[in-house]
Amino acid sequence: MRVGKIVLYAFLIFVTLPILLLYALLFLQSISTKLNGLIPESITLSNWEFLRTGDIIIPGTKSSYYPNLYLVLGNTFLLAIVIALMEVVFSSLAGYALSRYKFRGRSKLLTLTILLHAFPGITLLIALFYVLNTLNLYNTLIGVIIVKVALDLPLGIWIMKGFFDSLPWDIEMSALVDGASRLGAWWRIIMPNVRNGLMAVLIFGFLSGWSEFIYVLTFIASQDYWTLSMLVYALTSGEYSYINPGVTATVAIIYMIPVMIFFLFAQKYLLRIQIAAKGGV
Repeated sequence: MRVGKIVLYAFLIFVTLPILLLYALLFLQSISTKLNGLIPESITLSNWEFLRTGDIIIPGTKSSYYPNLYLVLGNTFLLAIVIALMEVVFSSLAGYALSRYKFRGRSKLLTLTILLHAFPGITLLIALFYVLNTLNLYNTLIGVIIVKVALDLPLGIWIMKGFFDSLPWDIEMSALVDGASRLGAWWRIIMPNVRNGLMAVLIFGFLSGWSEFIYVLTFIASQDYWTLSMLVYALTSGEYSYINPGVTATVAIIYMIPVMIFFLFAQKYLLRIQIAAKGGV
């Protein structure tokens, strides 16, 4: 048994070591003027100076070609949080209806829902661009939010349906017999018992919104609505000036920190996603 654990830990270390090495290189690049392999040529904090004002000025230039870091950070948080909350609300309502109500075409709707999730959303870029432009939602975060929520909903619906299916009817019927309305039983009895599912959908929604790039690149034209993924892309592509590895690495670290903190607090709910909610059984 002990030998098995040693082998397992050795394998995990071997697999994660390259990833940790890349993160170490990213950090070393952010605090050095130049890297000679793994050794910084000289240590400097000049790459972090833009944190004071948020204005990203590449050394050797006189002005910033990029939007303010804190504006971009606020847009990213807004996009991720709104997407996560909307997916939780709509997924819980749709998942409950598909789990509890029997209606014509229900099985076909379930099949269509999972089929939509398997359909690559990138193939809809032209159609989505036309729709958003017609609705005057092009170059707005609202347009990106609507697209992301619509494409992510099938997964959220199936997750929530699985948690609702795991709850016996007895719990809900007891609430209805005691005088609760269907909506009241859903909110006060059912929802607390599927909190692990709600957290799983919330986590997936937040991570999906935080890392979104292709729809921001396609549907956002103004720098006022950039997110961090778009800023990192602009810095790595050298679109406005030459690429500065130190500043780029610093922005990349800032991009990673919030989601790493979020994941550390939320990972226990992800581990429970395959466990049926048993709070009231």
